[in-house]
Amino acid sequence: MTRSVTVRVPAKVNVQLAVGGLRPDGFHDLANVFLAVGLYDEVTATPADELRITCAGPGAAEVPLDATNLAARAATALARRHGRTPAVHLHIAKDIPVAGGMAGGSADAAGALVACDALWGTGASREELLEICAELGSDVPFSLVGEAALGRGRGELLEPLPVGGTFHWVFAVADGGLSTPAVYAECDRLREAAGTGATTADVPDPEPSPALLSALRSGDATALAAALSNDLQPAALSLRPSLAATLEAGTRAGALAALVSGSGPTTAFLVADAEQADRVAAALRASGTCRTVRTTTSPAPGARVCEPATAH
Repeated sequence: MTRSVTVRVPAKVNVQLAVGGLRPDGFHDLANVFLAVGLYDEVTATPADELRITCAGPGAAEVPLDATNLAARAATALARRHGRTPAVHLHIAKDIPVAGGMAGGSADAAGALVACDALWGTGASREELLEICAELGSDVPFSLVGEAALGRGRGELLEPLPVGGTFHWVFAVADGGLSTPAVYAECDRLREAAGTGATTADVPDPEPSPALLSALRSGDATALAAALSNDLQPAALSLRPSLAATLEAGTRAGALAALVSGSGPTTAFLVADAEQADRVAAALRASGTCRTVRTTTSPAPGARVCEPATAH
């Protein structure tokens, strides 16, 4: 019997997040260009008498350890489909910022799915795993596939995108999180306040930027910097005005571009190379505007078993 399976799964940055109008079901259509980055959580699945979640690493105290945890929901959904009980201990080793707009919870869900599938030998197809991912949340399917993709619908309908090079990033992690639903609600409120309206009748259908897709394809960091956009950024800044100082500090230090990552509050800085990443990171640390700073590159692979299962 397999003793344990560990899966490594990446964080993401949204290089474009175009948000459509508020739909009658309360969601928004998106044109969401995801890029997986080299910050990873690891999820280890081990047989147990019942479903149990443990977590360690930065921000672990903020991660729910009950049935509301996305990793727990992922294990339960896979078990239900295959007529078994989710008797598994899932240990999450956190390295992706918690509640930071980098899809850490979604990553853990995708990691748990892949780990439990391997542990239980359920033999789920890629399509089945992606189906379960889409049921769990809009960002979960991308955490499974990684690399780069365009997300449509609520973000869960994925089309892989070619990337022609390596992009260098600096991430500034803020104190505390931002609620994704609260950021979307603020986006709607700001649109109403501006007089443009916030529903699907008022807001054009979101579309990916041809310039951005071209920059990804060519691996041109300068062109990508010019095309980065996040329709949720004004809402995140409205709810957390202090993020403006972080964005300014990174830009002043020489970043090619700065934006709020997803719904925030993590801010992302695209830089030219590893040397510039170190300079921008040092300036952000010295600025006193963020809790921690991380440097990494993209694209990165999706959820992968990262050590062979051991048998006895």
